[in-house]
Order: sequence, then C-alpha cells, then structure tokens
Amino acid sequence: MGRYERNILINKIGDAGQKKISAARVLVCGAGGLGSTVIANLASLGVGHIGVVDDDIVELSNLNRQYIHKMSSLGADKVKSAAGWIREFNPDIGVIPYKMRLDEKNAPELFLNFDIIIDCFDNYRSKFILSDTIIKTSKTLIHGGVEEFYGQVCTIDSKSACLACFVPELYNCSCDIIPKRGVISPVASAIASIQAMEAFKVITGIGNTLKNTLLIYDGLSQEFRKIRLEKNKKCPSCAK
Repeated sequence: MGRYERNILINKIGDAGQKKISAARVLVCGAGGLGSTVIANLASLGVGHIGVVDDDIVELSNLNRQYIHKMSSLGADKVKSAAGWIREFNPDIGVIPYKMRLDEKNAPELFLNFDIIIDCFDNYRSKFILSDTIIKTSKTLIHGGVEEFYGQVCTIDSKSACLACFVPELYNCSCDIIPKRGVISPVASAIASIQAMEAFKVITGIGNTLKNTLLIYDGLSQEFRKIRLEKNKKCPSCAK
C-alpha cells in the first residue's frame, strides 16, 4: 500500500477507503480526450479493475488532448494503447480492453461486470445508450461532455434524472454523420478530473455526488455553475 500512502494519510480515506478503491470495477467508455485523463486519475487512485471501451484507432489529431497515446501509437487501437499505458504505469491494476462499439444489445451484459460506468464518448447517440442501460441495470453512470472551451458533468443512476430528462430533443436524433468538434486539452482534462472525482465519491461514499445536478464549466471565464435537475415525467427514456 506504500504507493497510495498520500491517499491513506487522508483521514476520510485511510486503509478502509483505499481497500474499497482497490476492489472497485470501473468501465471507461471512450479512450479519447476525456478518457485519457479519467484513466490516468483512476490508475493513480489505485482502482483495481479498469475496463476500456472504444472501437477507434489513434490518429495524429488526437494527440492535442489524448496524452496517454503516443506518436508510436498512431494507427493502433485506442483500447490497446490505453491498456498498455495503464499496465506500464501501474502493473497491479487489472485492465480489460474492449475493441467494440457499444449498442443496446451488448451494453447490458458488459455493464454487469462493473460497478461504475464513466461516459467519455463524444456524441449523444452513444451517450444515450449508456444512460438507457443504466436505467435497466441499476448501475451508476458519470456523464461528461466537452466542446471548445466548455464542459459538463453529472452523475446518473436508475432513480435520478437521466440524460434524456434534460435534453429530450436530442434523444431521437438519427444523424448518421457526427461532425468533428473542437476542444482543447485543459478543458477536457478539467471535466475528466471531475468525473474521476465523482467515481471516487461513489466508490468510497465520501462527500456529495452530482446526482440530479448538472455542473457546467466555462473555461474562458473560469466559472462553474450548477443546475438542479429533476426527473422529467415526459422523458422519452426513463418515463417509460
């Protein structure tokens, strides 16, 4: 446990809290900008089991914000690159790469192997699959999203407001082409760090999570604000 001495020295964590972290099973959905910092933080905390889902490969344009990947990783599967980084950084962590595209059929079975799901996807179609599956499997989802200088985070479970509750107009979007959006590394890192902190709180039971609360970050003004969320009685997802 010497590696986690600075964690354990925090009274609210101690040996008992660190053992909870080491026993936790977290699935990171997306090994890109958000996923890079989430993975780095989970590995640093000592989360014992990390799954990584992504079906993409590493491209040069990823490297402005996806720092767990290297020039030598170009053309490689992102999940293999991420798993390699985790194993090199902390060989005691059990890491499982899933080179696949999540959908309504395979997500529920995959989720059963994990306690917490972290949303690091870059499009709402995939994010809604995560949110819908959380309702079915009674797991905890930590949603995150970034674009340009802005980001948002909230924590979702089967009893809280779901993602479709506050953006119902996007729920049935059938767009096949998802345009690339600009984002800079500091914003992605900031939001991903908050997601990792939410995972820590869920695992240990310390502090208050962002359940039924949307935290919005404006990097240009360096301002955070919170919006209280409520379950939407006409939600196209959880109301059913």
